[in-house]
Amino acid sequence: MSYVELVPDGALPEVCAADRQRFGYVPNFSRCFAHRPAAYAAWKQLNGAIKETMDERRYELATLAAARRLKSSYCSLAHGKVLADRFYAPVEVAGIARGEVSALDEVDIAVMELAEKIVADATSVTSADIQRLRELGLSDDEIVDVALAAAARCFFSKALDALGVQPDSEYLQLDDDLRGALTVGRPIAGS
Repeated sequence: MSYVELVPDGALPEVCAADRQRFGYVPNFSRCFAHRPAAYAAWKQLNGAIKETMDERRYELATLAAARRLKSSYCSLAHGKVLADRFYAPVEVAGIARGEVSALDEVDIAVMELAEKIVADATSVTSADIQRLRELGLSDDEIVDVALAAAARCFFSKALDALGVQPDSEYLQLDDDLRGALTVGRPIAGS
């Protein structure tokens, strides 16, 4: 249960109501951000700009790593589901969420490690961390993408968790093992 009242479906501003078409339902995060639609629109614009230049799988891996470190069930479930729907088998995503790296290559591992380090303590990132990614073939633009994805996740995840917003009950339909591996903080609504 959210600590703030979630805006009812019928009272949603347009920026939030558009999520119904995207997701097939109105997510709890949309109903929360409906209290401040301008902030939500700005978030959507920022996140869209980050994703626009980034490889989708890399974005999802960096975001999952950040969400896991933040203990954000909502973001971990959302981005883990994308990985399971588009890039990996659910059992592989569950393993990745638990820190198992067998499904990942060295670049993926380094990207996820940088995202986690940024979330845990951005001041601990060193030139060696960045050089490692360069040596693995990432350009400075691609490294900036990873940093932006991780830093942006801090805003979104922390806002939702600070307001007690639970992941949508639709995530209860995920495979039990995957759902368990991705539920790293707040429980799913209705569970």
